[in-house]
Amino acid sequence: MSANIDLGLTHIALPVADIDSSIEFYATYASMQVIHRRIDGETGVGVVWLCDRTRPFAIVLIQTATVHPVLSPLAHLGVGCESREQMDLLCERAKQDGVLLQPPQDSGYPIGYWAFLRDPDGHTLELSHGQEIGLAAVKPL
Repeated sequence: MSANIDLGLTHIALPVADIDSSIEFYATYASMQVIHRRIDGETGVGVVWLCDRTRPFAIVLIQTATVHPVLSPLAHLGVGCESREQMDLLCERAKQDGVLLQPPQDSGYPIGYWAFLRDPDGHTLELSHGQEIGLAAVKPL
């Protein structure tokens, strides 16, 4: 595998109080799965890397005794959804789970259809459809 795959933005690290709860949240709402898990040899701290396998980018979860949410509105992680219907289903589940912060709303182009969820540690996850960030990123300058 080429070393060039690890160029550019590769991850974001988040402190979490309960790694397993965070794994479940990001698996449910962001289709992410564990690609690496370990107990750090120096600190004894649990570390997990999560990825949705659509690109070489990971959320690194680091177990800590206390968490002061770093990503709270407006700071957030953004996940593009396949359709508004998929978003609506996820947001309905988030509402039932008590983690829906901002219900879906359509803000038009370029913001699109979006909603905010709260992860188990208070970090914010945005679900969206129609933002076209991927298209803008590959468009020639």
